[in-house]
Amino acid sequence: MQSFSGRGFDLDSYALIDEPLPEPENGQLRIRIEATALGFVDGLMMQGRYQVKPRLPYVPGGEIAGVVDAVGSGVTELLVGERVVTWQLGGGLAEYVVVDAADVDIVPGGLPMPIAAAMLVDYQTAHYALFDQGRLTAADTLLVLGAGGAVASAAIQLAVHAGARVIAAASSELKRKAACELGAVAAVDYTLPDWRDALKKVAPEGVDVVLDPVGANMLEPAFRSLCKGGRYLVIGFAGGAIPSLPVNLALLKNATLHGVDIRYFLANRPEQARRVRTALLSMVARGYLQPPASITFPLANAMDAVLATFDRARRGKIVVLPGPDVGLSYAR
Repeated sequence: MQSFSGRGFDLDSYALIDEPLPEPENGQLRIRIEATALGFVDGLMMQGRYQVKPRLPYVPGGEIAGVVDAVGSGVTELLVGERVVTWQLGGGLAEYVVVDAADVDIVPGGLPMPIAAAMLVDYQTAHYALFDQGRLTAADTLLVLGAGGAVASAAIQLAVHAGARVIAAASSELKRKAACELGAVAAVDYTLPDWRDALKKVAPEGVDVVLDPVGANMLEPAFRSLCKGGRYLVIGFAGGAIPSLPVNLALLKNATLHGVDIRYFLANRPEQARRVRTALLSMVARGYLQPPASITFPLANAMDAVLATFDRARRGKIVVLPGPDVGLSYAR
């Protein structure tokens, strides 16, 4: 089989190679991969810059959807031919992968595999952020920073579905328009020096919750935009720099800062996490939530796909398809 593998923590060490087909052991199954979604973290893992360093050689890509191809001993719940999805620390940029059977979920009929892969992590992260950490209710106003990103786009939909009022902040007119199409009542350009003035016009009393996947210079002004008792959700640092915050602001606002570590949630509340994943997959399959926008690459162009994850101007989740005849495409 082919896999996109690296022997060092630098992008130049990665290449498409041929290697033996892996065999599932006790409690494992083998997936014939149909789609693997990539995020910003994948590029960091490849360079050894993430908080978890993978073993070398390393095959990136953890958001995997495919068909069960073989099962090991002791696996009775899943059969060959089942459509499944799984989140791993890597292994997805390949034609096949072996995983623990306990780590997979069934993909609902009618939900395309590229969509299942593309929504797996981002929709669950958004749900955990809003409803577990942020305690979002229908009475709240939510500010979503970096509103063109995958987690942010999912958060807009989930918040609107819950009845909350959503304001989006994004860097381009195209992204702001897309956020409003997903249900945001207003959108502001946070690249402008006076962006908070525009926010005050639509939320004069401040916002109850901020969802922030950007970090950098957005943290402090956005935190200042919270109303009393507000909640600030830290998703990541797509803006590059990890910011600091004057802690007196938390006192003045009577506000709280929440880290959103989705892996902690998965590890410590696995059954609840599985119920949420199942519900989210079903909601998209049944049309209650829109599928994520996606940009697809063939496995042969895996490096181009990885580099695309660093491009903040893109609009869509990067998805790699293993078929030899896949062309670059964009879809909502």
